Amino acid sequence: MLNRRSALIAAAAALAAGAAVSAPAPLPDDMSLGNPKAKIEVIEYASLSCPHCGHFNEAVFPALKAKYIDTGKVRYTLKEMLTEPANVAAAGFLLARCAGPGKYFTVVDQVFRSQPRWTEGNVKPILAEIGAANGVDAAHFDACLQDQAAVDAVVGRAKRAAEQDGVNSTPTLFVNGKKIDTVPLTPEDLDAVMASAAKGPSSSKGGR
Repeated sequence: MLNRRSALIAAAAALAAGAAVSAPAPLPDDMSLGNPKAKIEVIEYASLSCPHCGHFNEAVFPALKAKYIDTGKVRYTLKEMLTEPANVAAAGFLLARCAGPGKYFTVVDQVFRSQPRWTEGNVKPILAEIGAANGVDAAHFDACLQDQAAVDAVVGRAKRAAEQDGVNSTPTLFVNGKKIDTVPLTPEDLDAVMASAAKGPSSSKGGR
């Protein structure tokens, strides 16, 4: 989908191996939801082509958003990663960015939920459909895919997650700097994690 850029994107995906995981911090080019002053900080490393991330988005994230993000209890940040097919994940993130900050997470949700439709192998029409529903017409979408600076940026964010943060699987979840096991993670498990985070010290928040 991204033609000659695919090799670069695949190389970034391959970097996600081996390094030790450290407590992450939101950065200015990451996308976030919720109260910036919330006591609980949740950071998720996810790829739009990752089926486990798609399951988390469908089965767990709605409860996280409704009960904790929308109520001001949690500040949530998504760290973009690229898993195979990495060019599809990159295209999804490029589309979400082109839709604008106000629609970024709506597009991300819709791309995740479209994964079962990818069986034919040609994902671009599905992404174009999502784009059109969120104000990104076909010409704009094509321009987004050809924007070299934007491509370099999404690849750079994925490389940063692997090389600097040492995250080598998706989804990877941190709550106040503590890595949480996401497989399996139910909404009930999430409630327990949130209750523990609300009681415990938050000194690790944003640290490395």
